[in-house]
Amino acid sequence: MNAIWRVNPQKTALLVIDMQNDFVLDGYPMEVPMARRRIPRMREVVGECRAAGIPVIYTEHVLLDSFDVSPLESAYNPALLTAGMRAGSFGSEIVDDLRPGPDDVVIRKHRYDAFHNTQLETVLATVSGPRQVDTVIIVGTLTEVCCDSTARGAYMRDYKVAFVGDATGALSDEAQFATERNISTFFGRVLSTGELTAEIRDGREGRAE
Repeated sequence: MNAIWRVNPQKTALLVIDMQNDFVLDGYPMEVPMARRRIPRMREVVGECRAAGIPVIYTEHVLLDSFDVSPLESAYNPALLTAGMRAGSFGSEIVDDLRPGPDDVVIRKHRYDAFHNTQLETVLATVSGPRQVDTVIIVGTLTEVCCDSTARGAYMRDYKVAFVGDATGALSDEAQFATERNISTFFGRVLSTGELTAEIRDGREGRAE
């Protein structure tokens, strides 16, 4: 069955969600092993997007020691009161394997949804010219938390969502499957890296629908 829409690189931006040392490196406070294993796919997506001229936007989830900037998050996970994702720390930085380039945008956030009280809407509205972006590609972690929340936030703002299943990392296979099922049913399209790459290349050659 044909997709209801296809990725047009001229109208698309890539969101790399929270691929920070604290989420990725072995033994760090918020470690997500699946996210670490899927870095090669994420690198492939980032490289393909850069080659196609698709803007690359990174998010960093940041907590503060000066006050509890996300009180419910730390209430549900009290370990965050003392460790993880602190502004200016090594753990809050994007992993070296996905390091932002000089033309990429990095947005700090304090909630799961990258649209909530951040510059993301303004960036998307202008990064390729006024109101040119109508589609977002989502990769990163956690699949079932920040990636999912951001996908829903994009949908609520009428962005088409291309959720890259093998380039997002959950805490379990069950959570990954459940999120992909919900996204594909209600909020967007779930594509593999290979499927996304094919659509981007078709779009570059003028075959986007």
